[in-house]
Amino acid sequence: MSPTFFLSPVQGLLRSRRLVWELTKREVSGRYRGASLGVFWSLISPFLLLMIYTFAFGSVMGGRWPEPRAAGTHFSVVLFAGLIPYFVLSECMVRAPDLVVGNPAFVKRVVFPLEILPWPMLLSALFHCLMNTLVFVALRLVLDGAFDWTIVFLPLVVLPLAVLSLGVAWFLASLAVYLRDIQQVIGMASMALLFLSSVMVPSEAVPAKYQSVFRLNPVSFIADQAREVMIWGHLPDWSGLLRYLIMALVVMYAGHAWFVHTKRGFADVL
Repeated sequence: MSPTFFLSPVQGLLRSRRLVWELTKREVSGRYRGASLGVFWSLISPFLLLMIYTFAFGSVMGGRWPEPRAAGTHFSVVLFAGLIPYFVLSECMVRAPDLVVGNPAFVKRVVFPLEILPWPMLLSALFHCLMNTLVFVALRLVLDGAFDWTIVFLPLVVLPLAVLSLGVAWFLASLAVYLRDIQQVIGMASMALLFLSSVMVPSEAVPAKYQSVFRLNPVSFIADQAREVMIWGHLPDWSGLLRYLIMALVVMYAGHAWFVHTKRGFADVL
């Protein structure tokens, strides 16, 4: 394979980096446009969502993290550490089907590098990941009075999931042009990834016949690794992250190749 193939997913980003930057700023600011608190909602929203999950699963359903090492850690902290990486994939999945369908002018009326559309969405998701991490640090200091320096490895833990999210976004953005029903299904698929992963409960705590479902979920391993560096004070599983990254790169290259191949027909369908 030529070097051009290996660089193809990032070529659009490098050539149109100013455009990607402007679109990313629009993605972030546009979400809170008109709100009195503006971008501060990126800090408030995850906190409110965490309160709902904690009340539902920690109080009403009596959820407790079953691992012995979590005995001195508040349930909200353990739950939120798993939710942070999940939100990255979920945001990309839910919003990807509308990237092309929601911007027909980019397809029909102007010369626009359509393949860059997932980049601003991913960068926006990573920005909110950073905001969620700041909320997590504050929450843990208040509830547990603890802080682990190994949290500095969190970007390396999230990186393979971000690469996977980019590939999934290219696939979904293209498929949604030809199969509009995918927009109705993807929200449920995102919720399934949440509740069938170790974000909510460790894989070891579910019945043996269902553990394979949890472990094959692409969110589970990253959620577990996020807790390792954010709460348990351990270094990441480097070999596991490398294997995950290789898999994610395959998905990314395949997603990009599929998008480039199918975009020729976008104008005929939209």
